[in-house]
Amino acid sequence: MSPQGDTPTTGEDDWWGKLYDEAAPDTAPTASGDTLDDRFRSASGTVTAGPPPGPGRAPWEPQDPADAPPGTPRTFPGAPPRRLPRPRVEHVGDGPPTYEPEPTALPPARAHQLDALVADTVLDGARYGTYTLRAASVRGDSARYRGEPRRDALLTARFGTGDTALVLVAVATGARGTDGAHLAAAEVCRRIGEAVGRSHQRLAEDIRAGRRGELKSGLHRLTDRSYGRLRARAADLGLEPGAYTAGLRCLLLTADPACRTRVFFGCGDGGLFRLRDGAWQDIEPAVPESAALTGEAVVGYGSPPAETAEGDRLTMDLHITTPPSPYAEEPALPPAEPFRFRASVARPGDTLLLAGPGLAEPLRGEPGLARELAGRWGTGEPPGLAQFLADAQLRVKGYADDRTGVAIWEA
Repeated sequence: MSPQGDTPTTGEDDWWGKLYDEAAPDTAPTASGDTLDDRFRSASGTVTAGPPPGPGRAPWEPQDPADAPPGTPRTFPGAPPRRLPRPRVEHVGDGPPTYEPEPTALPPARAHQLDALVADTVLDGARYGTYTLRAASVRGDSARYRGEPRRDALLTARFGTGDTALVLVAVATGARGTDGAHLAAAEVCRRIGEAVGRSHQRLAEDIRAGRRGELKSGLHRLTDRSYGRLRARAADLGLEPGAYTAGLRCLLLTADPACRTRVFFGCGDGGLFRLRDGAWQDIEPAVPESAALTGEAVVGYGSPPAETAEGDRLTMDLHITTPPSPYAEEPALPPAEPFRFRASVARPGDTLLLAGPGLAEPLRGEPGLARELAGRWGTGEPPGLAQFLADAQLRVKGYADDRTGVAIWEA
């Protein structure tokens, strides 16, 4: 019986028994010096040998069948023919960036405030319904060099289960030149997460039903309340509101595969982009001068409620009687920046990108970056987490701020 349980032939059984029979005498060298090890090496060489390595190839590299003479058997063991990956660029623009590409100095730490430390890089992802989500936040080259903390904060959260679940992605950027910028960014993400979490069932229902008006007003109130708490925290710390604040941008997506409505809202700088048919579209809701002065809501991207110029449709609110809105639970102070809102329906093949200012600015200002990311992300196949991280931190000379981006691939 062979080790595999099959009954071997008599000749095979005899050979196996002679080779491993403990009672058999050791195989002595023959007159020609041929031993069992010699025979094994000879047989092994016969099986694995291939034609000599081609020009420029090291002896240990696998033979490329294209270089072998006709009729030459494929080398075994050896790697199958490999597809060369698309050449990757490390930076775009007219030259390499000034700073080093990897972290150098760590931010300062205090023994009694270790919870205030933030990691250099945060990476996350998910897949629900018809979309795949990738999110990354990376400390900028300048902050890495100076040993400053990452001012950008990233929150990804799912509330609820099954098709009724609601996914929130929040990106915040702390005010430049303030000591607690990273803390304010993390806090405003946490505040909006708490507010959305408490109202996630109603929000998910409104998104699936296409109640644009209720979504706009409800999310506006949730955002105002989050900023009100941020200002209260600034007062507790003895700081002016402007010294403890952050821009905030969010995406809301349901897990229902039948719902393709994507909702954007927030305040402050950054960008909202869509990659469609190989070209980037800047779909950031514009800020009229009156809104910038009064803090009123900015809606749409200059589009009518039912359908945008790009063909985005959103079901209108049917004015069905509903219970009082649960969004407003307490008085709120509005943020200093105008409120932005956009709701649209995604198409298969779209890639939606929510970007903090450190990614939005070079995407708008450096055509080479827009072309490179369009080439990488326009294939319809979402990248893995590691590849998305590499793409998100593609470097551009003159842009050294934190890089934070959330991309949604639509199947």
